[in-house]
Amino acid sequence: VTAFAEKRGIPVVETVAGKSTLLANHPNFGGPIGVTGSDAANALAVQSDVVVAIGTRLQDFTTGSWSVFANPDVRFVSINTASWDAHKRAALVVVGDAKVTVALLDEALGEITYASEWLATSQEGMKRWNETLDAWMDRTDLEPPSYGQVIRVVNEICEPDTYVVSSAGGLPGELNMGWRTLETDTFDCEYGYSTMGYEIAGGWGAKMAHPDSDVVVWVGDGSYLMANSDVYSSVFSGHKLIIMLLDNGGFGVINRLQVDQGGEEWNNLFRDSRHEKMFRVDFVKHLESMGATAERVRTLDELPDAYRRAQEADQTYAIVMDVHEYEWTEGGAWWEVGVPEVSERAEVRKARSELEDAKRDKQRPGGR
Repeated sequence: VTAFAEKRGIPVVETVAGKSTLLANHPNFGGPIGVTGSDAANALAVQSDVVVAIGTRLQDFTTGSWSVFANPDVRFVSINTASWDAHKRAALVVVGDAKVTVALLDEALGEITYASEWLATSQEGMKRWNETLDAWMDRTDLEPPSYGQVIRVVNEICEPDTYVVSSAGGLPGELNMGWRTLETDTFDCEYGYSTMGYEIAGGWGAKMAHPDSDVVVWVGDGSYLMANSDVYSSVFSGHKLIIMLLDNGGFGVINRLQVDQGGEEWNNLFRDSRHEKMFRVDFVKHLESMGATAERVRTLDELPDAYRRAQEADQTYAIVMDVHEYEWTEGGAWWEVGVPEVSERAEVRKARSELEDAKRDKQRPGGR
C-alpha cells in the first residue's frame, strides 16, 4: 500500500484496524479517519471523489455514520475478501486479497499519477492536526492527566518496534488519534465496538509472536476488572508484558456518551452507581497477587522513569495511573447516536433537536 501511494501521489488514511500501515511521519500519511480519527483525515474524506477502501468494513465509526464522505459525486472502489463488506454504497466491487489486488491495480494504472496539490493538501492538514494534538497534550491544567497525555509520554520514549495492544473504552480512540506510529505493523486494536477483556489476553499472544519487542497493553480500569487473569498466564509462561492500566473510576467513555445524549451521569462511573460501600480497587496489589510487578504513578513527570523500570524488568510489569474522566481528544467527525424523541428532561430534548438538525445537514453517499 505504501509503495502504491508513493508512486501515485495518493494520501492514505487509516482505520483503527489498519493503523500502523504507514509511519506517522510518512509524507503520504493523511491521518486516522472517522469518529475516533483526526480532523486531517476527515477533511480529506469530505473532499474526496474516489475512495479506494482496502480491507475495511466501512463501519459506522470509520465513516462517521456515513457522513465523512460528503462529496455528492463520491465513488468507492471496495477491495475485500468478504463479499458482504465489499458490496456497500454502490461501490466498484473487487472481492480478493488486498495485497494481490493492490499489486494488480498498480500494474493496470501504468504510469498514471495524481495531482500533487491533493497530496500537498493532505500534508498541510496533517501539519495542522499535529499542531493541534501537541497543543492539547501540552496542557498543564489537568489533574489527573488525560489519556492522551499519558499516551504521548510513552510514545516519545518507547522503542520504535514497540507493539501496542488495546481494544475497549476510550483507549482505542485516544491511541488511534494520539499514538504516532514509529514502525509499521505494530498496532493491534481488536475493537469491534469495544471488545472488553481482549487487551491482556491479546497482549499475551502478541508477546508470543513478538518475543524480541516490548508489548505494551493499554487497558482501562473497567475493562481490566472484566478480564485480567492472563496477567497470571503471562508471568507463569514467561511472556513479559508492559501493562498501562489507566483508571478513570469506571466506564468513562460510556459516561461521556450518556451525558452527550442529554442523560444524567448514572451507573457508569463507580461513584454514580448504586452501591453500599464506595471504594477504589488497589490495582497494584491485585496485579502483584498474580505475580506481576506493579507500581502506581501519580504524575506525568514520574512516568518516564517508571516506564524505563518496566522495560528493564524481566517479567510482566504494570504501571497504574489515574486519568481524567472528562477530558478527551477530539477528531472532528459526527456520529449518529439515537436520542429519545420524547423526554421530560430538557437536556435530552436539546440533544434530540441537535441530532435532527445534524442529520438534515449530512450528505450521505446514495442518499441514505
